[in-house]
Amino acid sequence: MDLYSIDKLMHETRQLAAKYRQATGMTLPVTGEISRFDVSKALNLKLSDDLTIGYDAVGTTGGRKGKHILIKGRVLFEDSRSTPRIGQIKPDGRWDHVVLVLYDDNYEPIDMYEATAEDITNAIKIKPDSNSKKRGMMSVAQFKIISKLVWTQHDGLEPEIWDNHSH
Repeated sequence: MDLYSIDKLMHETRQLAAKYRQATGMTLPVTGEISRFDVSKALNLKLSDDLTIGYDAVGTTGGRKGKHILIKGRVLFEDSRSTPRIGQIKPDGRWDHVVLVLYDDNYEPIDMYEATAEDITNAIKIKPDSNSKKRGMMSVAQFKIISKLVWTQHDGLEPEIWDNHSH
């Protein structure tokens, strides 16, 4: 299947997921695959076919070349009252970077943030007594604090858009 067909299928999947949520108030579990597709395309990553190896893609250029990338996605629904959280991130040494892509209600990407394994490990160690930290979970807000903004809906890919901490 060529890239055009995949682009078209992903477009249809976004529309279907958004309509389903509008109609039922429930979400379809498609954010993971949409995230893998969007991040690999935007950041020039090669997706892994094996979903059991502990990472989603490998970098092909620049500072990501040869790095194992874990991809996470989160839809930020306007009507949600809860604090958005990221799914579990296991600091097991199988990945080098985590990229989080944030979506609007229509499952369109808004921003992508990238954090290193060291950034994640340090953030999880901050409150070792917290149950969520023990499970490797954190809020979207915390991930944004420890990461670099690497892609935006309006500007696309820019190597150093914004970095809120120095390395």
